[in-house]
Amino acid sequence: QVQLQESDPGLVKPSQSLSLTCAVSGGSITTNSYYLNWIRRSPGKGLEWIGYITDSGSTYYSPPLKSRTSISRDTSKTQFTLQLKSVTPEDTAVYYCALGNNYYLYDYWGQGTQVTVSS
Repeated sequence: QVQLQESDPGLVKPSQSLSLTCAVSGGSITTNSYYLNWIRRSPGKGLEWIGYITDSGSTYYSPPLKSRTSISRDTSKTQFTLQLKSVTPEDTAVYYCALGNNYYLYDYWGQGTQVTVSS
């Protein structure tokens, strides 16, 4: 059973950078093709797709967030990092990582982690 677990950054101050990690375990992610997506949910905007990284290392970001977003993975290819620069209170949300065969259908979700941007 594949499991995804997001890290817990907690409170982030405005203008700082947010860094979140998604640890993937229990499957053969290192050998199969995949899209590892980041999504967030906030009361004001609902679900918002942020971007993805594929098994080949290709990335794509939501245009409104592209200038501030970076998704990467470590050498083990089981730890995935989302970085969001220059955060504002509007970036306050529950952030999820989700794994699937494309960027819009997900087979597995992390439990989500609350990120609050506040001074």
